Amino acid sequence: MKKNIIIIAFLALILTGGCKKYTDLTPTGSLLVETAQDYYELVSYPNRAYLISNFQYLVDDMWMKESNFIGITPNINTVHFSFNESVDRVSLISSSNFYERSYVYINRWNTIISLVDGSKGDDNVKALAKAEAKVLRAFDHFLLVNVYAKAYNAATAATDGGICIMDKYDLEAQPVKSTVAQVYDFIQKDLDDALPYLQTQPSDPYHPSLAFAWALKAKVHLFKREIAQAKAACEKSLSYNNQIFDLVNYTTKQGGPSVTPIIAPNNPEVLSYMYIQGYNETNFGYTWLISPELRELFGTNDARFNMFFNTTSASFLDIGSNAAYYNVAYTRFFYPTVGLKTTEVYLMQAECLAREGDLAGAMAVVNKLREKRILSGTITLPVPATRKETMDIIINERRKELFLGFNRFMDLKRLNTEPEYAKTVVRKYPIVNKTVPQQTYTLLPTSRLYIIPFPLNVLKKNPNLTLNTDEKLPF
Repeated sequence: MKKNIIIIAFLALILTGGCKKYTDLTPTGSLLVETAQDYYELVSYPNRAYLISNFQYLVDDMWMKESNFIGITPNINTVHFSFNESVDRVSLISSSNFYERSYVYINRWNTIISLVDGSKGDDNVKALAKAEAKVLRAFDHFLLVNVYAKAYNAATAATDGGICIMDKYDLEAQPVKSTVAQVYDFIQKDLDDALPYLQTQPSDPYHPSLAFAWALKAKVHLFKREIAQAKAACEKSLSYNNQIFDLVNYTTKQGGPSVTPIIAPNNPEVLSYMYIQGYNETNFGYTWLISPELRELFGTNDARFNMFFNTTSASFLDIGSNAAYYNVAYTRFFYPTVGLKTTEVYLMQAECLAREGDLAGAMAVVNKLREKRILSGTITLPVPATRKETMDIIINERRKELFLGFNRFMDLKRLNTEPEYAKTVVRKYPIVNKTVPQQTYTLLPTSRLYIIPFPLNVLKKNPNLTLNTDEKLPF
């Protein structure tokens, strides 16, 4: 049966209904979608962005300028930066751009999945469009469950509260909250269903490739600590794309971003083109400060720090704090912060090898990356004596390679479920201002702060959605 629908331009969508009615359409132009090719083209969405302001400071890698904290009326940023569990966060998170956008994107993927079979055109194109949409739907559900629920724990996932699974295009849906286990099962089924139909090299870089889908599958397995499956998925992903962009050569021979711009489609290690806040990306210095701890971790000979960060602008940071801010426009170099890239796949592979006891194999992978990142000094690290020491190196390489974005937040959550790798984050603040006493702030591995409350506007509209923390509703 022929189905013709009008798809409103998704760039203008604003989600206001949460899980009960999770999108409202604001007509700003329309597109008639009726063929399989139309639906396939709808998968490509160049401006996908994930603004993480509700939880970006719940890590040891981010920092805040002192004037944006001292004397400021408490808000979600200051509460999270000071690891304050006594404040009612539900009232502070009246809405969430991250939550809203994620479900807007899911609505887009569900539109394609639900309706493409009834369109005109080639059945192979229909299968491809549906498969790509399922991969991206899996990605968005993965992000949501890792922000708004507990980290996956095999012993409790079947009862831990998760998120609303949205599996079809239905503006009047009233879903109940699924468990963490159910969400992961849904994600894995979407990926497994999609993989046979995907392409090695899609028509443009905003369509998910086989390398991306296998990388996402590896990440899902890793977060579940299904190590053998994660390692196998890493190997499959790298069989399609194993490139590492050589930042050492880029710095020493090509002049870096000021001389040789590398825009998004020209960075060969990038597997998915999405942004942390849109095309302006991370060149707002006061927002994207890295902590003194992360700066020290980089050292003095790491191209990832030397090329992209500034430590001297008093407009954006407190001189003397040893913080730094990202200072390269996306038009000069696209450094992915919230998508997937080959270097994360390598680091997932290294972690799997280390967890299986192959320490030499793990370090060979780490050193392959370091050869493209470290400018001088000790480039090749020796094989440590223990798995714990090897894992610590890999975890620190993840911090340096996957800075900004949501990766460190999610890594802390998943690693905190393992006593061997759990970390108590300690922050002393302020460092420069001497008019207020310095305090020590502590974030325990078991802190409820790691589970972000659903936004208040969504909770009010969907009584089926309940909090995953012990915080109280203000209504």
